[in-house]
Amino acid sequence: MTVNPRSIAGKDVGPVGFGWMNLNQTYGPLPTREDAVKLLLHALDAGVTHFDTATIYGATANETLLGETLSSRRDEFFLASKGGMYSRDGKRVIDGRPETIRAHVNASLERLRTDRIDLYYLHRWDKIVPIEESVGALGELEREGKIGAVGLSEISAGTLRRAHAEHPIAALQNEYSPWTRNPELGTLEACRELGIAFVAFSPLGRGAFGGVLRDPSTLPDWDFRRSLPRFDAGHWPANLALLDRFGALAADAGCSPAQLAIAWVLSRGDHVIALPGTRSAAHLDEDLAAGFLELPADVLARVDELVNEGTVSGPRYAPAGQADVDTEEFAPHG
Repeated sequence: MTVNPRSIAGKDVGPVGFGWMNLNQTYGPLPTREDAVKLLLHALDAGVTHFDTATIYGATANETLLGETLSSRRDEFFLASKGGMYSRDGKRVIDGRPETIRAHVNASLERLRTDRIDLYYLHRWDKIVPIEESVGALGELEREGKIGAVGLSEISAGTLRRAHAEHPIAALQNEYSPWTRNPELGTLEACRELGIAFVAFSPLGRGAFGGVLRDPSTLPDWDFRRSLPRFDAGHWPANLALLDRFGALAADAGCSPAQLAIAWVLSRGDHVIALPGTRSAAHLDEDLAAGFLELPADVLARVDELVNEGTVSGPRYAPAGQADVDTEEFAPHG
């Protein structure tokens, strides 16, 4: 079997990238700096060519880590980062003004120790600022050579089309996994139609499909999943039963649950790229191997039947989290 080729802005990135977020925040426990450095070097040696970071990750510490660890091998990978969202006094701030975006890109270049970021996303749409203004600012930075291409994150199909009319969008990064199907409401097809790469973050359902998490109540209080409905006491028991059945399906298919989830995501189109994150070298290798899988159509159909928006218990975000994004949403069920 061969790796399915995938590209962003005409550059080969492979089917499976590496999201850096949980090396400095969001999911516990966090690795030591020494362990994070070892993992990043292992990832590059293992063939990862697409690394994804952001200004807000670790309140800029994530970009700094990448720059200090990998800048000497900068020509070996495709570098993506994000701005327009940052941490101030421990709180998230969304600011899509052109002057803020320019400041974020310049600061990211310094932290990343590079003169060019291959892909720079607007991390969240600041709904006070027209999307055309934010994208226009990124387009200027692309023309100046500071970024190679423009991306968007957590955006609806309608907003994507508006943005793309202002300046070509190379990639859209939205959450997508067997239990988060929102992209199927418009963005997946819009990207296919417009020639835009669809980068699926959290293809493992924020670790749910990793086959390890059994009891979210044991997670640290600050772990992001403690705020997500699907992991709370009212929804998790039903979801765990669903995940156990998914694990049995993966075993029947001869792969791990994580590999089945990633391979399912990749099966949704040649323009789709999976972007898992991990703190473990073994899990990283497992995720990368999913890029080689070519699952039979009947296995993929069984995933669709088993796990979907109608069978998962609970919404993707609580209301406050949903208010910060622009993605299409399914009507509540059950």
